[in-house]
Amino acid sequence: MQIIPALDLLGDDAVRLQQGDFNRVLFRQPLEEFMGRLVGTHPDLIHVVDLEGARDGALRPAVIERCRRAAQGIPLQVSGGLRSLEAARNALNAGATRVVIGTQLWQDDVSLGSFVEALGDQLVAALDVKEGQLAIRGWAAYASLTLNEALERCLSEGVARLHVTAVARDGTLRGPDLDLYEEVCTRGIPVVAAGGVRNDDDVKALARVGCEAVVMGVGYLTRLGLALD
Repeated sequence: MQIIPALDLLGDDAVRLQQGDFNRVLFRQPLEEFMGRLVGTHPDLIHVVDLEGARDGALRPAVIERCRRAAQGIPLQVSGGLRSLEAARNALNAGATRVVIGTQLWQDDVSLGSFVEALGDQLVAALDVKEGQLAIRGWAAYASLTLNEALERCLSEGVARLHVTAVARDGTLRGPDLDLYEEVCTRGIPVVAAGGVRNDDDVKALARVGCEAVVMGVGYLTRLGLALD
């Protein structure tokens, strides 16, 4: 079971938000300083989210390049505002190993297939679940299709990996939504879980329902001994 620490970017800082709310900043530290702390734990992968990119629809490649340099060779999984194949390729060129894309995949009936064909296993399809619906545009809106419909599309198009976030649990340390992950893991596509993961017991519980990896944000801060605001 892979544990992936999260680095969320707002401006030039690493931050943690509660439930994706820009007005509820739980933690803030300069990017390079925080990345250095993550590198010191020797993770296999670091999950980088450009929160401004997610909000504004345009990931900042220069910031990803800074993350790549600071990561000292540790692979990056990057997301936030990747709304086109060009943007995804720019993120990969800037140093991402794989890209997490949500909003653009669910705009129409053809985008998902186009992204899978172009990016292969470098694409991770994001399913951000909020109040039982599929959230898009930085969790500020909802897609027109259901979670089940999105899962069926991923299966039929040959998506290599899913990144599933329980939005209501994000930044709360309330524990993961095991019912949600048990549901999505039945489709046979590898699942990275995010949202509310607190400790090793939560990691083990997610492994039991079939997840291949977990992203830890606030939970990882506690491992590092860092205080929240």
